Amino acid sequence: MSVSASFQQHVSVRLTVNGETVHRDVEARRHLVDFLRLDLGLTGSHAGCEQGVCGACTLRVNGDIVRGCLMLVAQLDGAEVWTVEGLSETGEIRDLQDEFIRRNALQCGFCTPGMLLTAAELLDRPDELGREEIREHLSGNYCRCTGYEAIVDAVASTMAARRESADLEASR
Repeated sequence: MSVSASFQQHVSVRLTVNGETVHRDVEARRHLVDFLRLDLGLTGSHAGCEQGVCGACTLRVNGDIVRGCLMLVAQLDGAEVWTVEGLSETGEIRDLQDEFIRRNALQCGFCTPGMLLTAAELLDRPDELGREEIREHLSGNYCRCTGYEAIVDAVASTMAARRESADLEASR
């Protein structure tokens, strides 16, 4: 046993992950993305650069988009966490996922969960956004395969469809 291993500190946390309460004792320095992947088996979010730059570990915590590689689970006692698996299960991003498939906005899939969560944040905005605003919002998520055009197309199409649906509902 190494000296550092004997001094590992653990904390007890209770949080809600994808609508379900989770209570665990975790190492105080455990990152959220590692906790989700290794402890809970939620492997949708990826650990990419581990510096908060690539966006592969993007998650929703208490309604805000965050980088799971920069957050410690110990910080999140009482928090609400949503992963791509949870948003998929609820159907919240089904139309966006369908549009990503239709537009071939995913290739290897490594960045896709982070892109979907970041794009979902845009879809909640009431104002109409152009391609440049969409591109700017997604700029913290790196994709090495698609060149971003198909991703921006998918987000813009989903926004337009949601807006059209809301307009139809409002006129009834």
